[in-house]
Amino acid sequence: MSATDFVVLVPARLASSRLPEKPLADIGGRPMVVRVVERASLSGARQVHVATDDRRIFDTVSEHGHRALMTRADHESGSERLAEAVDLLGLDDDTVVINVQGDEPLIEPALIDQVAAMLLGQPDLPMTTACHPIREAAELFNPNAVKVVLDRIGRALYFSRAPIPYARDAFAAFDPQRDALPPDLPVYRHIGIYGYRAGFLRRYRTLESCALERGEALEQLRVLWHGHPIGVAVVDSAPEAGVDTPADLERVRARWASLHD
Repeated sequence: MSATDFVVLVPARLASSRLPEKPLADIGGRPMVVRVVERASLSGARQVHVATDDRRIFDTVSEHGHRALMTRADHESGSERLAEAVDLLGLDDDTVVINVQGDEPLIEPALIDQVAAMLLGQPDLPMTTACHPIREAAELFNPNAVKVVLDRIGRALYFSRAPIPYARDAFAAFDPQRDALPPDLPVYRHIGIYGYRAGFLRRYRTLESCALERGEALEQLRVLWHGHPIGVAVVDSAPEAGVDTPADLERVRARWASLHD
């Protein structure tokens, strides 16, 4: 496979409790989902497709000259939606597929390429993701920030909302609001981008859920629980945050304007 032999799939659905019709929200004169496709198209991907269960999203993406797929409305996760999409596209099992969320209009194309490159360079890996170093104690102790611990070759040992790894002695009388992290503690925050081989996406549909996944509310733990490795690309700093709330949308609109003045 060449360094650009991968496909980007963007799962997008209208239902959002915190920001209704989020994929169609305007950012700089175009719908957010279209901005995501535009950013993903700057990566090395040979194709970018939106996978949706909503005709309005399908029509919007198509009207802007991009590819979209209609998928079922009963999927419980984005991974299941992507598994249907790889079937609709007829992708070979070895095809590398990158899952870019539909609420990431500022995603860096280089991040997509890095996650894809790890899969392309390690044929035994079924799945990859990314992380960045944690430098602030408050972030390590924040349950909304998902942490990942890596082994010596950059594969995930575990993902958690808890502060892991936990420095027993250093944290004995630690104040996250005041104290600095131990300089030699390898702490990383997970970044929510995933790469898969198409065949593994098909297999994922058959994997039984596990208590770890349900307890932490982290879908990727199902993969580790079943014994499949996840490669983790380490980047230097946090990517631009995505859009979950109206406040996030205004932040991203302002950031987009500042980048395109």
